[in-house]
Amino acid sequence: MRYRSTMVETISQSIPAIRTSEEDDVAVALRPLDPGAEVAVGGQAIRLLEPIPAGHKFAVAAIRAGQPVRRYRAPIGVAIQDIAVGEHVHVHNVRTALAGEKVYAFTGAGAETARERSTRTFKGYVRPDGSVGTRNELWILPTVGCVGRLGERLALHANGMAGQGVDGVHAFNHPFGCSQLGADLDGTAAVIASLAMNPNAGGVLLLGLGCESNQLEELLRRIPGERRGRLRVLRAQSESDEFAAGKVLIAELLEVMQEDRREEVPLSKLRLGVKCGGSDAMSGLTANPLIGLMADAVTEAGGVAILTEIPEIFGAEQLLLERAINEDVFDELSELVNSFKRYFLDHGEPVSENPSPGNIAGGITTLEEKSLGAVQKGGLAPVRDVIGYGERLSPTASPGGLTVLEAPGNDAVSTTALAAAGATITLFSTGRGTPLGSPVPTVKIASNHALAERKPGWIDFDAGIVLERGMRAAAVDLLGRMVAIASGEPARNESNDERAIGIWKRGVTL
Repeated sequence: MRYRSTMVETISQSIPAIRTSEEDDVAVALRPLDPGAEVAVGGQAIRLLEPIPAGHKFAVAAIRAGQPVRRYRAPIGVAIQDIAVGEHVHVHNVRTALAGEKVYAFTGAGAETARERSTRTFKGYVRPDGSVGTRNELWILPTVGCVGRLGERLALHANGMAGQGVDGVHAFNHPFGCSQLGADLDGTAAVIASLAMNPNAGGVLLLGLGCESNQLEELLRRIPGERRGRLRVLRAQSESDEFAAGKVLIAELLEVMQEDRREEVPLSKLRLGVKCGGSDAMSGLTANPLIGLMADAVTEAGGVAILTEIPEIFGAEQLLLERAINEDVFDELSELVNSFKRYFLDHGEPVSENPSPGNIAGGITTLEEKSLGAVQKGGLAPVRDVIGYGERLSPTASPGGLTVLEAPGNDAVSTTALAAAGATITLFSTGRGTPLGSPVPTVKIASNHALAERKPGWIDFDAGIVLERGMRAAAVDLLGRMVAIASGEPARNESNDERAIGIWKRGVTL
């Protein structure tokens, strides 16, 4: 079953509620609705029995206790009591149906997406390995939190040294790299090394302390030799004046980077990360399917889109599994979903420990509902790759398809994992709002007008226009905005200097 919301093509702002499909048991209020009001939904007059907040659901058909409740043409949970037509449908009368691991059966390879010879281009920085950056920045990456502030001080100084051709100097502090063991330490090292290879980093200073667990020598083994020309290494304990030594290394990198210039390149060279955070019930109707159209535009041109937040696939994973290009990819994706469920269960947590309080306040009732809305960000491209946390795309990997990346839903951790995988721009939908940014441009797309109007300093694009102008018209506008940002126009997070990394901490701390 492939699903994308299409009825938004005909919605006007004057209607009070929307039902995604005639198969659905619920409709979503587009504005606050009063009890006793009569609302037309799909030719049916529904008299509301309760007040319905904007973004919340009400029943358009009677639902018996124990029956599935359907939205997006799929179950979003089970009714825990009888629900009458016109009654508010939310956490008080619906529960999740998610449990533990599942057995998935491969039924055949997903259909290929027809390629369109796109004429769209953007201006990017072409790297020697064939990858293309949307920025030419110098990144200071500490191996351990002990030197994180040193990196920030060096970046503050170095921004005054940067000249033409350099888009900025940024340090990415974090608290890890020591007192970690095994796979936990390996994950930290993998993410730092992969960030050092992101095409947006025209130069990298790896900043170590000297005695940390995340040793520089081991970290460098993860980085191919051909990348070393744009990389410098500083061990703070080995220098009498580590700040002065850092300035010298930064000056060397800046001298090389200042020769770099943007070039016109095809849209296929874009590596697009897709993400959602602070979602509401409108996210699955406007912003997420709109991002899905951007993923389709990039993959149909021969580029790659990257989808992560594996816990926010639970309940909708079948939609992705059906698009696996072969049985090997199917098996890798099903194992990834089940292993993430085991991660929850091994820690004594239910796999449905989601949505967040903000999601619930915005009208999302269960994880199934959140996931069915969230996976729309991946568009309809075939799933060509599944990669682990800290792994990266090769410069020419998986052309024309979707890559699924192992990472949790946490905004900082997942946006960092996308950048480490090689994303050079990330589209980030939100219904509640967040200023958070990652190392790459993190383009905030509001699911509703109210957020866009209330937080113009956070929001790059208002997907609320979908309700007035239709999905396709909104997609034309967002594609233009995405290309402009990829070509150098600052995203809001960049203008606000909201850039940070989050590393997934899973193991013991010594």
